[in-house]
Amino acid sequence: MVILDPDLEERTVAPSLDQFLTVVRNGGGAVEKVDVWGRRRLSYEIRKSHEGIYAVIDLHAEPDIVAELDRQLTLNESVIRTKVIRLPDVKKPRAARRPVAA
Repeated sequence: MVILDPDLEERTVAPSLDQFLTVVRNGGGAVEKVDVWGRRRLSYEIRKSHEGIYAVIDLHAEPDIVAELDRQLTLNESVIRTKVIRLPDVKKPRAARRPVAA
């Protein structure tokens, strides 16, 4: 999840995020989805801002590539906050055991 400066125009958010996501693509990762939620009120004030533009990015990449993406986002002045979360692996349901015939 990325929270961007509310002074940005919302139509420029996706292209600016795409610029950062080239790190993932060049590193062999895959960007599944970029979901821009738009301008929302923050729970608490960050850098004297009460609002931010939220974007959720689903991607698959190696940990070092994700760390580099997070580093580049943190260095950008238009990014207020980032949060990287690893989703748990989806396990296949096991087949039910067949009853033992007596």
